[in-house]
Amino acid sequence: MEYGCIAEHLGHSFSKEIHARLADYRYELQELAPCEVGPFLMQRDFRGINVTIPYKQTVIPFLDEVSQIARDIGAVNTIVNRGGKLYGDNTDFWGMKYLLEKENINLKDKKVLVLGTGGTSRTTQAVAKHLGARAVVVVSRTAGENVLTYAQAKEQCADFEIIINTTPSGMFPKEEATPYDIDLDAFPRLEGLMDAIYHPLRSELVMAAKARGINAIGGLTMLVVQAAVAVEKFLDTKLPREKVAAVDREIRMSKENIVLIGMPGSGKSSVGERLAKKYNRRLIDTDIKLKEMTGKTPAMLIEEMGEAAFRDLECEAVRLTAAESGVIVATGGGAILREENVRRLRRNGRLIFLDRSPEQLPVTDDRPLSRDREKLMQRYAERIDIYRGVADAIIPVTGDEDATAAQVGAAFENLI
Repeated sequence: MEYGCIAEHLGHSFSKEIHARLADYRYELQELAPCEVGPFLMQRDFRGINVTIPYKQTVIPFLDEVSQIARDIGAVNTIVNRGGKLYGDNTDFWGMKYLLEKENINLKDKKVLVLGTGGTSRTTQAVAKHLGARAVVVVSRTAGENVLTYAQAKEQCADFEIIINTTPSGMFPKEEATPYDIDLDAFPRLEGLMDAIYHPLRSELVMAAKARGINAIGGLTMLVVQAAVAVEKFLDTKLPREKVAAVDREIRMSKENIVLIGMPGSGKSSVGERLAKKYNRRLIDTDIKLKEMTGKTPAMLIEEMGEAAFRDLECEAVRLTAAESGVIVATGGGAILREENVRRLRRNGRLIFLDRSPEQLPVTDDRPLSRDREKLMQRYAERIDIYRGVADAIIPVTGDEDATAAQVGAAFENLI
C-alpha cells in the first residue's frame, strides 16, 4: 500500500474516511499480528502510514530517524518513507492539544490524572506538561514507578481537576465499560475530562462526567486533527485549518445517529423515512427490530408477556440499534422510560422529540397501552416531562411530515 494505517485490530477505525476527505490518495487499513510488524516495516513498501494500538512503541526500533517530540514521548503514530528511510513522528500530540484547547479544557496549573500507560498515555503526559499542568499522575491496574493503581488514585488524588482516559476501556464493541469502574464522585474538584476513545462518540466515562455537569469530550476531533498533521507530513504540504475544521464537522455529522423519540402516532417512522432519504442513511425502527428478534409485534408481546417483560426485550433491541453509527432511529413510544435506553442511544446519537399535541395523536387498537383516548392521555401525562428532559431538541409537530423532517434536519445540524 502507499498510504494507510496498521494496528492489531481496525474494525472500529474511522481513519480511512477521514483521510479520504483530507487528501487525494488511497488510504488502506491493514491489521497485523505482532510478529508481522517488523517484516512489514523492513519491506518499506509504503510512502506513509499511521500506527495505532498496540504498536506505537513496537515500531520505533525499525525506524531510521525519530522526531524529537516522538522521542520525548516514546511513541510513534506516523511513519514517512523518504527515499527508503523511515522517519517516525507523533501527530497525536497536536491532535490532543487542539482538542483540549478547542473544548476549553484548561490544563494550566491543574492537577491531571492520566488513565493508562500505553503510547497515548505518553502523548497525554507530554501534552499536559506542554500546557502547563501543575502535576501529572499516571494510573494503571498495577502500581509501578510513578504509576498509581486506581484504588491509590481514589485515595491520593481527590483534589485532581482533570482526567484524561487513554485506555481502550469503553471502546466499541464493549461500550458498557469504564476504565476499571473508576468512580468520578471520588474526585469532587473534577472540572474537565477527555476520553481518547472516539467510537462510541460519547463513552460511558464522558457521559458520566456530563451527568455531573463536568466539561467532557470524546476523542474524534483529536483523531481528525492528528490525521491532518499526518497528511501534511506524508505530502510535505500544509492544510488550511478551515478545511480541517470542516472535515471534523463532516465526520462527526456522518457518525451521529438521529434518534427520534415521542408518543406513538407522533410521526417517528414516517419522518424517519424522509430523513433517511435526505441523508442517505438506513432507518432502524426499534419496533421492527424487536419483531425481527422475536417474530412478534410489540402489541403481541405486551398482550402475551406484560409490559415489564416487553420492556426487557425492547432494551435489547435498543442496545443493538444504539451500537450503530450514522443511522436514523425511530424508537418505540416508551423506550425512553428506561434510563439505560437513553444512555445507550446518547452514545452515538442526538435525541429529537417529535412533540405532537395529545389531541392530534391517533387512537388505534394495535396499541394496548393507549388503545383508547383516556389511556393515551394518561400515557402522555406520564411521559411528557421525560421526553422533554432527555431531548437534545424539541420539534413541535404541526405540519406535514416533509416540513417536520426539514425541521428535524436543521435542529440536528445545529447540534453538531
